[in-house]
Amino acid sequence: MEPGAPAASMAIGRRLAMLVVASAFTAAASYMFATVVQADGFDWLDVIRIALMAVAAFWLAWGGCIALFGILFRLDPPPRAAACPDGRTAILMPIYNEATAPVFARLEAIMRSVGALAARDRFDFFVLSDTTRSDVAQDELRAHERLVARLRAGGHLFYRRRQQNTGRKAGNIADFLQTSGGAYDYMLVLDADSLMDGDTILEMVQRMEADPRLGLLQSLPRIIGLDTLFGRLLQFATGLYGPYFARGLATLQGDEGTFWGHNALIRTQAFASACGMAPLTGAPPFGGHILSHDTVEAALLARDGWKVRLDPDLTGSYEEAPANMVDYAKRDRRWCQGNLQHSRILAAPRFRFWSRISILQGIFAYLASPIWFLFLAASLAAPLVAAQPVYFDGRSLFPVFPYPQTVTALALLFGLVALLILPKLLLVARALAGGKAGDFGGAPRLVVSFFLEILLTSILAPILMMFHCRSVAQVLTGADSGWPAADRDDGSLPFGAALSATWWMSVTGAAAALFSSVHVPELFYWLMPVSLPLVAAPLLVWLTSSVKLGKAAGRLGLFAIPADTAPVAIAQGMRRALRQQETDIIGEIAA
Repeated sequence: MEPGAPAASMAIGRRLAMLVVASAFTAAASYMFATVVQADGFDWLDVIRIALMAVAAFWLAWGGCIALFGILFRLDPPPRAAACPDGRTAILMPIYNEATAPVFARLEAIMRSVGALAARDRFDFFVLSDTTRSDVAQDELRAHERLVARLRAGGHLFYRRRQQNTGRKAGNIADFLQTSGGAYDYMLVLDADSLMDGDTILEMVQRMEADPRLGLLQSLPRIIGLDTLFGRLLQFATGLYGPYFARGLATLQGDEGTFWGHNALIRTQAFASACGMAPLTGAPPFGGHILSHDTVEAALLARDGWKVRLDPDLTGSYEEAPANMVDYAKRDRRWCQGNLQHSRILAAPRFRFWSRISILQGIFAYLASPIWFLFLAASLAAPLVAAQPVYFDGRSLFPVFPYPQTVTALALLFGLVALLILPKLLLVARALAGGKAGDFGGAPRLVVSFFLEILLTSILAPILMMFHCRSVAQVLTGADSGWPAADRDDGSLPFGAALSATWWMSVTGAAAALFSSVHVPELFYWLMPVSLPLVAAPLLVWLTSSVKLGKAAGRLGLFAIPADTAPVAIAQGMRRALRQQETDIIGEIAA
């Protein structure tokens, strides 16, 4: 078995086991649901409902299996080369109309961390700007000049701004490869909100140098730096569950891994030779330049025989995330368009099997919500089109009444809920048993945070479902999302903004509840876990965007992450850099 990754046969065996388990659960759930719906007769709408249930159940089972595989299987430690790398590495930070000060503060923190390494001369830094606003571009240029002077980084820090941002981020990276890529063996692709420790960067280079066929090495970025209630909830969930989901994914994908577009080390020659992407024919959203191109680039590398690997054990890799549900939905809108666009390249020649599965997973990450929505709509409509029950079948003088399937319905419901909660519960139990509870505020606070996370994510799930449904509808009807710059303020929202973004959900939830109470009263209470959060969507989105509530939760030790108890050095370096920037600007003004 090749060191550093599961053998191909083991990966295939695990994929088959996962397929069997997910298919078995899907068959059981579909059979139980068919038993429930045929109790009052069987019609064409029931066939649609069963099909929708089968697809949704398979998707739930698939995700649950990934988490369970992360618990069951361990990865062999990958090999690493000598301490001082032979090759040169370019550290790239593509930016687009970003807030200048935080971007260059992150860059300075990374540069200082890399500068503490003995191999610091093997690394250069590039700010690749696609900024279209002239005032922001001027700020970027001044910030670059200050940073070069402060760190004496002449010859190691470069700034380039494209006049035409053709191809967006993929085009930005391609431009770097054409102009400067030949000077570097590797390139570390960051995002505007990325932070990485120098030791982690060096470790990634050492692992790549130990394996000449390793084309891309993806780290597992941890989310830090969020103060809103939604942000703390997101940090806690990804911090506690994320490593195991990533490990489960890594055990399945083997050397046909994924690329998340940032915080990944890439072999320059492999990327330049394999990852050229021509625009798709036709107009956006399904034509034009390929969005969410990272998944496609991973598939192209694997197609040409390069290994694409995810190493979840790489610590010291961080990112920020949208701090409220509206910004989260905006980011998802762009990803949704890109992932659905990939349906046009799913059958591309010579793609590896798991690369196609990864692309398909990305598509279903957004189709799952419309499937659940259609299932709920069909369930509301089913009693209206159901045939009248036949009490006398002609074989008996006595009436035959439908047999109630309440027990089966409840068993199905609890099975679906257990599939969502059980992997998380096992991960919490593992943290408690393994002495990791202290990283999350201690055992009592971890348990309380776990139950609150389950409660809040269940309440917020219908809202996220509706955001996804709208995104899919916009893409399918030809609306192009464009490429909006990310919003990286503190994340709080005024109530008016929350209302403007979600009023249509309140109308939908109220209409569904009213329809059910009048036409399908037997489903009214079953629908409340969905309809009530939708009616209250503006309030929920506003409250979860609150920094005050987020900090209050932090003071209580709820939704704690390791960074709360052991501050991240690279993040502290970023804050120091921000203060230094302010001092420099004040000095320039005074002069």
